[in-house]
Formats: sequence, C-alpha cells, structure tokens
Amino acid sequence: MTIGEISGLIAALAFVALVVFLIINLRKTASVFEEIEKTVGEVNETIAMVNKNVNNISDEVEGLLNKANDLVADINQKVEKTDPLFTAIGDIGTSVSDVNDSSRNLVESLASKSKKTQRKRSSLSKVGAVVNQFKRAKSDRNTKVSVPDITVTSDYPDASNGEIKEVIIPNEGRDSTEIK
Repeated sequence: MTIGEISGLIAALAFVALVVFLIINLRKTASVFEEIEKTVGEVNETIAMVNKNVNNISDEVEGLLNKANDLVADINQKVEKTDPLFTAIGDIGTSVSDVNDSSRNLVESLASKSKKTQRKRSSLSKVGAVVNQFKRAKSDRNTKVSVPDITVTSDYPDASNGEIKEVIIPNEGRDSTEIK
C-alpha cells in the first residue's frame, strides 16, 4: 500500500464516518421535525377548538349582557316609581319631628301652669287645714289649734321688677290659738 492508497483509505473512512454521523443527526432531526409537526397539529386543533368555544362563549356573554341591561333598566324604572315614596317618608319624618316639638312645648307649658296651680293649691290647702282645725276646735271648745306658715303666690308680676311674687305669711306668735 502506497501512501496514495493509505490516504485514499483514510479519506474513505473519514467520509464513511461523516456519512454515519450525518445519518444519525438527520434521523434525530427527522424525529424532532416529526414531533414539531405533531405539536403544530395539536396546536392547530386546540386553536380551532378555542375559536369555536370563544364564539359560543361570546354569544352567551352577549346574551347575559343584554339580560343585565334589561334588568338595570327595569330596576331604574322601579327606583323612579319609589322616589315619591321616599320623599313622602322624609316628609312624614319631618312632620313627626314637628309634632314632637309641639308636644314637648305643650307639656312644658302645662307643667309650668301646673306648678303655678300647685302653689295656689298648697297655699289654699294650708288655709283650708287651718279653717278645718278652727271648725273642729269650735265644736270642741277650749282646744288649741296650731297655725302653720302660709305661702301666697300671685299670678300677677310685681310692677317694680316684673317678677311674680311669692309672699310667706309667717306664724309669728300664732303657734297655737285657743278657741273659746
């Protein structure tokens, strides 16, 4: 074997090794392309299914939005019908508040008049009690009657200062009175 033959043999072996290497890589590349083709096919199927589902979903969403719009319009109509009701309720609340204020003023006025009347009654009851004691004492002769202080209130204001006067008639030396 000559050098030319040896170098031809090395070149042939290198070419065979190159072809084997290329065949192995081409097979791997072919299997990768097959996988890519399968994946692209699946993606296309999924996209077609999603498009179909999106169309169905968009139709349903459109129907729901139409129903929601109808519902909102119905609610707006009913709210417009109830506005006078709430206005009337507000007016009733104001009226009740006014009635409460008037009632409070009436009660205060009656209480004030009641205090004046009560003062008159207490003065009159003291006078009446003394009169009753005198009547009993008159029938029981030689009985001592105790006379309390008497408070007299005037309903008319004092001309000098405009105040209502209350006069107390003290029991000065009238601790008891003997009736004969």
